[in-house]
Amino acid sequence: MEYVQERIATLHDLNEGRRSPDASGDLERAVDETVVVVPMTGRECESPAADRVLSELESLDPAAVFVPVRAPSERIGTFRQWLESFSVPIQLLWCNSPAVETLLAEAGLSGAFGKGLDVWLALGPAADRGEFVVVHDADARSYEADHVRRLLAPLSFGFEFSKGYYARVEDGQLYGRLFRLFYEPLIAAVGAEHDDPIVDYLGAFRYALAGEFAASASLARHLRAPRAWGLEVGTLGDAFDHAGFSGTAQVDLGRHVHDHRAVDGETGLEGMSREVAAELLRVLEERGVGLEYETLAERCRLAGERLIDGYRADAAFNGLEYDVADERDQLARYTESIDEPGPDRRLPRWVDAPLEPEAVLAASRPWLEGRVGSSAGDSSRRPTQKSDSR
Repeated sequence: MEYVQERIATLHDLNEGRRSPDASGDLERAVDETVVVVPMTGRECESPAADRVLSELESLDPAAVFVPVRAPSERIGTFRQWLESFSVPIQLLWCNSPAVETLLAEAGLSGAFGKGLDVWLALGPAADRGEFVVVHDADARSYEADHVRRLLAPLSFGFEFSKGYYARVEDGQLYGRLFRLFYEPLIAAVGAEHDDPIVDYLGAFRYALAGEFAASASLARHLRAPRAWGLEVGTLGDAFDHAGFSGTAQVDLGRHVHDHRAVDGETGLEGMSREVAAELLRVLEERGVGLEYETLAERCRLAGERLIDGYRADAAFNGLEYDVADERDQLARYTESIDEPGPDRRLPRWVDAPLEPEAVLAASRPWLEGRVGSSAGDSSRRPTQKSDSR
Protein backbone atom coordinates (compact mmCIF):
# COMPACT_ATOMS: atom_id res chain seq x y z
CA MET A 1 0.00 0.00 0.00
CA GLU A 2 1.27 3.46 -0.92
CA TYR A 3 1.53 5.60 2.21
CA VAL A 4 5.08 6.95 1.92
CA GLN A 5 5.68 10.33 3.58
CA GLU A 6 7.73 13.01 1.83
CA ARG A 7 9.66 15.92 3.38
CA ILE A 8 6.22 17.51 3.66
CA ALA A 9 3.21 15.74 5.17
CA THR A 10 1.45 13.67 2.51
CA LEU A 11 -2.22 12.78 2.99
CA HIS A 12 -3.18 9.79 0.86
CA ASP A 13 -6.55 8.61 -0.36
CA LEU A 14 -6.21 5.19 1.25
CA ASN A 15 -9.96 4.57 0.99
CA GLU A 16 -9.97 5.25 -2.78
CA GLY A 17 -12.48 8.07 -2.45
CA ARG A 18 -15.10 6.00 -0.66
CA ARG A 19 -15.43 8.45 2.25
CA SER A 20 -14.88 12.10 3.04
CA PRO A 21 -11.81 13.06 5.07
CA ASP A 22 -12.24 12.90 8.84
CA ALA A 23 -11.00 15.90 10.79
CA SER A 24 -12.73 15.14 14.14
CA GLY A 25 -15.50 17.66 13.59
CA ASP A 26 -13.21 20.58 12.82
CA LEU A 27 -13.42 20.18 9.06
CA GLU A 28 -16.99 21.37 8.55
CA ARG A 29 -16.26 24.40 10.75
CA ALA A 30 -13.30 25.11 8.47
CA VAL A 31 -15.57 24.90 5.41
CA ASP A 32 -17.88 27.48 7.02
CA GLU A 33 -14.91 29.86 7.35
CA THR A 34 -13.56 29.31 3.84
CA VAL A 35 -13.71 31.40 0.70
CA VAL A 36 -13.31 29.37 -2.48
CA VAL A 37 -11.63 31.18 -5.39
CA VAL A 38 -12.39 29.74 -8.84
CA PRO A 39 -10.70 31.74 -11.63
CA MET A 40 -12.36 31.49 -15.03
CA THR A 41 -11.86 32.76 -18.53
CA GLY A 42 -14.65 34.11 -20.70
CA ARG A 43 -14.80 30.87 -22.68
CA GLU A 44 -15.68 28.89 -19.54
CA CYS A 45 -19.12 30.48 -19.28
CA GLU A 46 -21.58 27.58 -19.38
CA SER A 47 -18.84 25.06 -20.19
CA PRO A 48 -19.52 21.50 -18.98
CA ALA A 49 -16.48 21.46 -16.68
CA ALA A 50 -17.23 24.83 -15.04
CA ASP A 51 -20.90 23.89 -14.77
CA ARG A 52 -19.92 20.73 -12.90
CA VAL A 53 -17.61 22.66 -10.55
CA LEU A 54 -20.32 25.12 -9.54
CA SER A 55 -22.97 22.40 -9.27
CA GLU A 56 -20.72 20.44 -6.93
CA LEU A 57 -20.06 23.53 -4.80
CA GLU A 58 -23.81 23.76 -4.18
CA SER A 59 -23.40 20.90 -1.68
CA LEU A 60 -20.98 22.94 0.45
CA ASP A 61 -21.71 25.97 2.62
CA PRO A 62 -18.58 28.12 2.36
CA ALA A 63 -18.43 31.74 3.45
CA ALA A 64 -18.29 32.76 -0.22
CA VAL A 65 -17.21 31.65 -3.69
CA PHE A 66 -15.26 34.30 -5.60
CA VAL A 67 -15.13 33.90 -9.38
CA PRO A 68 -12.55 36.25 -10.93
CA VAL A 69 -13.12 36.43 -14.68
CA ARG A 70 -11.70 38.36 -17.61
CA ALA A 71 -14.36 38.93 -20.29
CA PRO A 72 -15.49 41.63 -22.74
CA SER A 73 -18.18 44.02 -21.51
CA GLU A 74 -20.81 42.58 -23.87
CA ARG A 75 -20.34 39.14 -22.28
CA ILE A 76 -20.19 39.99 -18.59
CA GLY A 77 -23.97 40.20 -18.22
CA THR A 78 -24.42 36.71 -19.66
CA PHE A 79 -21.69 35.47 -17.36
CA ARG A 80 -23.46 36.94 -14.33
CA GLN A 81 -26.81 35.46 -15.25
CA TRP A 82 -25.24 32.02 -15.63
CA LEU A 83 -23.49 32.25 -12.23
CA GLU A 84 -26.70 33.37 -10.59
CA SER A 85 -28.41 30.14 -11.65
CA PHE A 86 -26.43 28.25 -8.98
CA SER A 87 -27.42 28.09 -5.32
CA VAL A 88 -23.96 29.14 -4.19
CA PRO A 89 -22.89 32.40 -2.45
CA ILE A 90 -21.03 33.57 -5.59
CA GLN A 91 -19.37 36.92 -6.01
CA LEU A 92 -18.18 37.66 -9.53
CA LEU A 93 -15.09 39.83 -9.90
CA TRP A 94 -14.84 41.36 -13.38
CA CYS A 95 -11.06 41.62 -13.52
CA ASN A 96 -10.80 43.77 -16.66
CA SER A 97 -13.59 46.19 -15.82
CA PRO A 98 -12.68 49.82 -16.57
CA ALA A 99 -12.85 50.61 -12.85
CA VAL A 100 -10.38 47.82 -11.97
CA GLU A 101 -7.97 48.95 -14.67
CA THR A 102 -8.17 52.51 -13.34
CA LEU A 103 -7.64 51.32 -9.77
CA LEU A 104 -4.56 49.33 -10.76
CA ALA A 105 -3.15 52.24 -12.75
CA GLU A 106 -3.60 54.65 -9.84
CA ALA A 107 -1.84 52.16 -7.54
CA GLY A 108 1.08 51.79 -9.98
CA LEU A 109 0.17 48.16 -10.73
CA SER A 110 -0.66 48.35 -14.44
CA GLY A 111 1.06 45.82 -16.64
CA ALA A 112 0.76 42.30 -18.00
CA PHE A 113 -2.30 40.32 -17.02
CA GLY A 114 -3.36 36.72 -16.81
CA LYS A 115 -4.43 34.06 -14.33
CA GLY A 116 -2.02 35.25 -11.64
CA LEU A 117 -3.38 38.79 -11.62
CA ASP A 118 -6.98 37.59 -11.58
CA VAL A 119 -6.38 35.25 -8.64
CA TRP A 120 -4.46 37.99 -6.81
CA LEU A 121 -7.38 40.39 -7.19
CA ALA A 122 -9.56 37.83 -5.40
CA LEU A 123 -7.05 36.82 -2.71
CA GLY A 124 -7.16 40.10 -0.80
CA PRO A 125 -10.96 40.23 -0.48
CA ALA A 126 -11.07 36.46 0.16
CA ALA A 127 -8.57 36.68 3.03
CA ASP A 128 -10.68 39.45 4.58
CA ARG A 129 -13.86 37.38 4.25
CA GLY A 130 -12.75 33.99 5.59
CA GLU A 131 -10.23 32.27 7.83
CA PHE A 132 -9.11 30.01 4.98
CA VAL A 133 -8.84 30.36 1.20
CA VAL A 134 -9.13 27.50 -1.30
CA VAL A 135 -8.08 28.11 -4.91
CA HIS A 136 -8.80 25.72 -7.74
CA ASP A 137 -9.35 25.81 -11.49
CA ALA A 138 -12.68 25.36 -13.27
CA ASP A 139 -11.56 22.97 -16.01
CA ALA A 140 -11.68 19.62 -14.20
CA ARG A 141 -14.47 17.51 -15.65
CA SER A 142 -14.01 15.06 -12.75
CA TYR A 143 -14.36 17.70 -10.02
CA GLU A 144 -16.05 16.82 -6.71
CA ALA A 145 -16.99 19.06 -3.78
CA ASP A 146 -14.95 16.76 -1.56
CA HIS A 147 -11.84 18.24 -3.18
CA VAL A 148 -12.44 21.38 -1.10
CA ARG A 149 -12.77 19.32 2.07
CA ARG A 150 -9.63 17.38 1.24
CA LEU A 151 -7.62 20.55 0.63
CA LEU A 152 -8.93 22.03 3.87
CA ALA A 153 -8.35 18.94 6.02
CA PRO A 154 -4.65 19.70 6.70
CA LEU A 155 -5.54 23.26 7.71
CA SER A 156 -8.08 21.91 10.20
CA PHE A 157 -5.17 19.89 11.64
CA GLY A 158 -3.08 23.05 12.06
CA PHE A 159 -1.10 23.25 8.81
CA GLU A 160 -0.84 26.61 7.02
CA PHE A 161 -0.71 25.43 3.41
CA SER A 162 -1.88 22.40 1.47
CA LYS A 163 -1.41 21.50 -2.17
CA GLY A 164 -3.45 19.05 -4.20
CA TYR A 165 -1.94 16.28 -6.31
CA TYR A 166 -3.61 13.80 -8.62
CA ALA A 167 -3.02 11.39 -11.47
CA ARG A 168 -3.01 12.81 -15.00
CA VAL A 169 -3.87 9.70 -17.00
CA GLU A 170 -6.49 10.19 -19.71
CA ASP A 171 -7.36 8.62 -23.04
CA GLY A 172 -4.91 5.80 -22.40
CA GLN A 173 -1.83 8.02 -21.99
CA LEU A 174 0.15 10.13 -19.53
CA TYR A 175 -0.49 13.88 -19.27
CA GLY A 176 0.88 16.43 -16.82
CA ARG A 177 3.48 17.10 -19.49
CA LEU A 178 4.90 20.41 -18.30
CA PHE A 179 5.46 18.99 -14.83
CA ARG A 180 6.91 15.67 -16.00
CA LEU A 181 9.05 17.00 -18.83
CA PHE A 182 10.15 20.36 -17.45
CA TYR A 183 9.55 21.11 -13.77
CA GLU A 184 10.67 17.72 -12.50
CA PRO A 185 13.87 17.47 -14.59
CA LEU A 186 14.77 21.09 -13.82
CA ILE A 187 14.47 20.49 -10.08
CA ALA A 188 16.46 17.26 -10.47
CA ALA A 189 19.22 19.12 -12.33
CA VAL A 190 19.41 21.85 -9.69
CA GLY A 191 19.21 19.34 -6.84
CA ALA A 192 22.19 17.41 -8.21
CA GLU A 193 24.34 20.50 -7.60
CA HIS A 194 22.66 22.10 -4.57
CA ASP A 195 21.29 20.81 -1.26
CA ASP A 196 19.52 24.02 -0.23
CA PRO A 197 16.26 23.51 1.72
CA ILE A 198 14.21 25.34 -0.93
CA VAL A 199 15.31 22.78 -3.54
CA ASP A 200 14.17 19.93 -1.29
CA TYR A 201 10.89 21.73 -0.65
CA LEU A 202 10.11 22.30 -4.33
CA GLY A 203 11.02 18.71 -5.10
CA ALA A 204 8.75 17.25 -2.41
CA PHE A 205 5.48 18.08 -4.22
CA ARG A 206 4.05 15.27 -6.29
CA TYR A 207 2.34 17.67 -8.69
CA ALA A 208 3.82 21.10 -8.10
CA LEU A 209 2.00 22.68 -11.07
CA ALA A 210 -1.49 21.68 -9.88
CA GLY A 211 -3.81 24.68 -9.63
CA GLU A 212 -5.45 23.45 -6.41
CA PHE A 213 -4.28 24.70 -3.01
CA ALA A 214 -5.59 25.86 0.36
CA ALA A 215 -4.00 28.45 2.63
CA SER A 216 -4.65 30.26 5.85
CA ALA A 217 -5.83 33.85 5.37
CA SER A 218 -2.49 35.00 6.78
CA LEU A 219 -0.52 33.11 4.15
CA ALA A 220 -2.88 34.28 1.39
CA ARG A 221 -2.06 37.89 2.31
CA HIS A 222 1.67 37.09 1.90
CA LEU A 223 1.53 35.68 -1.64
CA ARG A 224 3.35 37.69 -4.32
CA ALA A 225 1.52 36.52 -7.40
CA PRO A 226 3.20 36.43 -10.82
CA ARG A 227 0.83 38.02 -13.30
CA ALA A 228 0.25 35.01 -15.53
CA TRP A 229 1.21 31.32 -15.61
CA GLY A 230 3.92 31.24 -12.94
CA LEU A 231 1.33 31.49 -10.16
CA GLU A 232 1.64 27.90 -8.92
CA VAL A 233 5.44 28.02 -8.63
CA GLY A 234 5.49 31.49 -7.09
CA THR A 235 2.96 30.33 -4.50
CA LEU A 236 5.28 27.51 -3.44
CA GLY A 237 8.15 29.94 -2.85
CA ASP A 238 6.04 32.11 -0.57
CA ALA A 239 4.57 29.04 1.17
CA PHE A 240 8.13 27.90 1.92
CA ASP A 241 8.87 31.23 3.62
CA HIS A 242 5.60 31.42 5.55
CA ALA A 243 4.76 27.78 6.36
CA GLY A 244 7.98 25.83 5.77
CA PHE A 245 8.23 22.06 5.78
CA SER A 246 6.40 21.64 9.08
CA GLY A 247 3.42 23.81 8.06
CA THR A 248 2.92 22.31 4.59
CA ALA A 249 0.96 19.28 3.42
CA GLN A 250 -0.07 17.76 0.12
CA VAL A 251 -3.33 15.92 -0.46
CA ASP A 252 -4.33 13.16 -2.83
CA LEU A 253 -7.29 14.30 -4.97
CA GLY A 254 -7.53 11.08 -6.95
CA ARG A 255 -7.58 11.32 -10.74
CA HIS A 256 -8.49 14.49 -12.62
CA VAL A 257 -9.80 14.81 -16.16
CA HIS A 258 -8.79 18.18 -17.56
CA ASP A 259 -8.96 20.13 -20.78
CA HIS A 260 -5.60 19.88 -22.53
CA ARG A 261 -3.41 22.66 -23.84
CA ALA A 262 -1.52 22.45 -27.13
CA VAL A 263 2.26 22.47 -27.00
CA ASP A 264 3.00 25.06 -29.71
CA GLY A 265 2.96 28.83 -29.39
CA GLU A 266 2.67 31.49 -26.71
CA THR A 267 -0.74 30.23 -25.59
CA GLY A 268 0.49 26.63 -25.49
CA LEU A 269 2.78 24.77 -23.14
CA GLU A 270 5.83 26.29 -24.84
CA GLY A 271 4.76 29.78 -23.85
CA MET A 272 3.74 28.61 -20.40
CA SER A 273 7.14 26.96 -19.90
CA ARG A 274 8.90 30.32 -20.21
CA GLU A 275 6.82 31.86 -17.44
CA VAL A 276 7.12 28.79 -15.23
CA ALA A 277 10.89 28.77 -15.76
CA ALA A 278 11.24 32.45 -14.89
CA GLU A 279 9.28 32.10 -11.65
CA LEU A 280 10.90 28.82 -10.61
CA LEU A 281 14.41 30.20 -11.14
CA ARG A 282 13.44 33.42 -9.34
CA VAL A 283 12.18 31.40 -6.35
CA LEU A 284 15.51 29.57 -6.22
CA GLU A 285 17.70 32.66 -6.66
CA GLU A 286 15.83 34.67 -4.02
CA ARG A 287 16.52 31.96 -1.48
CA GLY A 288 20.25 31.82 -2.10
CA VAL A 289 20.63 29.11 -4.74
CA GLY A 290 23.47 29.98 -7.13
CA LEU A 291 22.51 28.75 -10.59
CA GLU A 292 25.00 27.89 -13.35
CA TYR A 293 23.01 29.06 -16.36
CA GLU A 294 25.69 28.09 -18.89
CA THR A 295 25.09 24.38 -18.27
CA LEU A 296 21.63 24.31 -16.66
CA ALA A 297 19.60 23.69 -19.83
CA GLU A 298 21.76 20.72 -20.86
CA ARG A 299 21.72 19.27 -17.35
CA CYS A 300 17.93 19.63 -17.34
CA ARG A 301 17.69 17.85 -20.68
CA LEU A 302 19.83 14.95 -19.45
CA ALA A 303 17.76 14.64 -16.28
CA GLY A 304 14.64 14.62 -18.45
CA GLU A 305 16.04 11.86 -20.65
CA ARG A 306 16.53 9.69 -17.58
CA LEU A 307 12.97 10.39 -16.47
CA ILE A 308 11.62 9.54 -19.92
CA ASP A 309 13.07 6.05 -19.56
CA GLY A 310 11.04 5.68 -16.38
CA TYR A 311 7.87 7.12 -17.92
CA ARG A 312 8.17 4.74 -20.86
CA ALA A 313 8.47 1.74 -18.54
CA ASP A 314 5.59 2.94 -16.36
CA ALA A 315 3.34 3.47 -19.39
CA ALA A 316 4.13 0.00 -20.74
CA PHE A 317 3.53 -1.55 -17.31
CA ASN A 318 0.05 0.01 -17.27
CA GLY A 319 -0.81 -0.66 -20.91
CA LEU A 320 -0.70 3.04 -21.87
CA GLU A 321 0.39 4.57 -25.17
CA TYR A 322 3.74 6.34 -25.02
CA ASP A 323 5.39 8.31 -27.83
CA VAL A 324 9.06 8.56 -26.85
CA ALA A 325 9.98 10.81 -29.79
CA ASP A 326 7.21 13.28 -28.97
CA GLU A 327 8.19 13.34 -25.29
CA ARG A 328 11.83 14.04 -26.20
CA ASP A 329 10.74 16.78 -28.59
CA GLN A 330 8.72 18.45 -25.83
CA LEU A 331 11.62 18.13 -23.40
CA ALA A 332 13.91 19.88 -25.88
CA ARG A 333 11.41 22.70 -26.45
CA TYR A 334 10.85 23.30 -22.76
CA THR A 335 14.54 23.34 -21.86
CA GLU A 336 15.00 26.17 -24.36
CA SER A 337 12.95 28.28 -21.93
CA ILE A 338 15.71 28.22 -19.31
CA ASP A 339 17.23 31.66 -18.89
CA GLU A 340 17.81 34.20 -16.14
CA PRO A 341 14.47 35.35 -14.72
CA GLY A 342 14.59 38.97 -15.86
CA PRO A 343 12.71 41.88 -14.24
CA ASP A 344 10.48 41.09 -11.27
CA ARG A 345 6.92 42.09 -12.22
CA ARG A 346 5.10 40.21 -9.48
CA LEU A 347 2.23 41.81 -7.65
CA PRO A 348 2.81 42.86 -4.04
CA ARG A 349 1.78 40.95 -0.97
CA TRP A 350 -1.65 42.08 0.11
CA VAL A 351 -0.16 43.13 3.45
CA ASP A 352 1.93 45.65 1.47
CA ALA A 353 -0.50 46.46 -1.34
CA PRO A 354 -1.19 50.15 -2.14
CA LEU A 355 -4.95 49.52 -2.41
CA GLU A 356 -7.68 48.07 -0.22
CA PRO A 357 -9.47 44.75 -0.84
CA GLU A 358 -12.86 46.44 -0.56
CA ALA A 359 -11.85 48.88 -3.30
CA VAL A 360 -11.12 45.91 -5.58
CA LEU A 361 -14.51 44.38 -4.82
CA ALA A 362 -16.29 47.65 -5.61
CA ALA A 363 -14.35 48.24 -8.84
CA SER A 364 -14.85 44.67 -10.06
CA ARG A 365 -18.64 44.78 -9.65
CA PRO A 366 -19.67 48.05 -11.30
CA TRP A 367 -23.25 46.84 -11.87
CA LEU A 368 -23.89 47.38 -8.15
CA GLU A 369 -23.60 51.11 -8.80
CA GLY A 370 -25.27 51.11 -12.21
CA ARG A 371 -22.10 51.59 -14.21
CA VAL A 372 -22.92 48.98 -16.87
CA GLY A 373 -25.98 48.49 -19.04
CA SER A 374 -29.11 46.53 -18.31
CA SER A 375 -27.65 43.39 -19.87
CA ALA A 376 -25.55 43.05 -16.74
CA GLY A 377 -28.41 43.87 -14.36
CA ASP A 378 -29.84 41.85 -11.50
CA SER A 379 -33.28 41.19 -12.98
CA SER A 380 -32.70 37.47 -13.36
CA ARG A 381 -31.56 36.87 -9.81
CA ARG A 382 -33.53 34.28 -7.89
CA PRO A 383 -35.12 35.56 -4.65
CA THR A 384 -33.09 33.12 -2.56
CA GLN A 385 -29.84 33.61 -4.45
CA LYS A 386 -26.89 34.79 -2.36
CA SER A 387 -24.68 36.11 -5.15
CA ASP A 388 -23.25 39.59 -4.48
CA SER A 389 -25.31 39.89 -1.28
CA ARG A 390 -22.45 39.94 1.19
